[in-house]
Amino acid sequence: MAVVNKFSCTATGDSMITRRLPAEGEYAGFSEVRDFIMQADFRYGNLETTVHNFECYGGAQSGGSWLCSPPGVIDDLRKFGMNVLCTANNHALDYAHGGLVRTLEYLEEKEMPYAGTGRNLADASRPVYIDTVSGRYALIGCTMTFNPECMAGAQTGSVMGRPGVNGIRVNKKYHLPKEEFVHLKRIADALGINDSMEIIRAEGYLPQLKEGEQPFGRALMFEAAEKAEIISKPHPVDMKRITDAIAEARFMADYVVVSMHNHELVGKSKETVDQVSKEFAHACIDAGADAIIGTGPHLLRGMEIYKNKPIFFCLGDFIIQLETILRAPDGMFAKQGLDGNDRLDVMFNDRSANGKRGLCYDPIMYKSVIPYWEADENGLTKLILMPIEEQFGMPRPRAGWPQKNTSMNIMEHFAEMSKPFGVDIKIENGLGVVQL
Repeated sequence: MAVVNKFSCTATGDSMITRRLPAEGEYAGFSEVRDFIMQADFRYGNLETTVHNFECYGGAQSGGSWLCSPPGVIDDLRKFGMNVLCTANNHALDYAHGGLVRTLEYLEEKEMPYAGTGRNLADASRPVYIDTVSGRYALIGCTMTFNPECMAGAQTGSVMGRPGVNGIRVNKKYHLPKEEFVHLKRIADALGINDSMEIIRAEGYLPQLKEGEQPFGRALMFEAAEKAEIISKPHPVDMKRITDAIAEARFMADYVVVSMHNHELVGKSKETVDQVSKEFAHACIDAGADAIIGTGPHLLRGMEIYKNKPIFFCLGDFIIQLETILRAPDGMFAKQGLDGNDRLDVMFNDRSANGKRGLCYDPIMYKSVIPYWEADENGLTKLILMPIEEQFGMPRPRAGWPQKNTSMNIMEHFAEMSKPFGVDIKIENGLGVVQL
């Protein structure tokens, strides 16, 4: 008789962890969260910070803030139950290439498996494997949101690779009806905004324009079309690298998970799932992945079940501690028109207009879910969700840690967001139960 494997997984959202867990032990609510995570054999988290003791200089750009955490936070994430981390996100190179390499060294020193970044592109895109009694799990990590210099570079026979993220570049084309397209060309010609690029293009350093294409500066490419819309597609070279990694992981492991970090927005709500995330997630499952875990915009987005495989478009924040970093480079102060030797409280108060704006002052950023699911070779057999909150409104030195939400408003909201994807979630005993 054939043996039917039973796989179990939990996943958490972004861990923007900049403080250590309380030295004297557990905070109120810790054990309930930890025990829920610990049910599974594969226990995922997204490490959205760099880890070092400021041995490195700050990058010229960052993922927003320049995040750095003491190496001990890796031990604290393990206390929550996590046994594998994704490191591919827009903060991975906040402290440049040196900060990324130090982060990898601390993860390796503490024997915490990770995926999504590496010392070259092959390392960054390689699956990491977790061996458990229920089987072997693989994680492939990638990010669609990153500064261009953060992309890992391929190693050749003559030049070493560049440390960085396993980046999925997004090709965008902007469609305009004919009248607006002609008007745009007139504006571009009047400004001369494309002149320098045309000189470079004539010298062969940029690809020749196709019929019906109109650049507007270095960042935007327009095409004449019937209606105004933005067409976003994953870069085919990057997509093939991901599907190749999935194929290798499918050969090596029993259960394959892909982590997708993405801040792509569509419309005027951060909660709306963008088309490129859907296309990417479906392509990964078509290529052999068993589950897709999305992170990025720091709030919940709905979930989908595709071919009996779960897609979590965004799990929100698991830990949010943006304003308790110990140091920041000059660039973070300069964004607020301040000097790098000013105090951190001055900079944060200026950025938030004294607590009136920003991620740390929006309660929606403190609401999330933790999914626990079971699967066999045919896909999902069970999926339940714990709603959590990160103690919005608590004093800054104590806020940001997850605890179970008991009001059910988070679970009800997540259920509503998931309905358009055909997912039916019932609330039972304080948890969300997906009807399979």
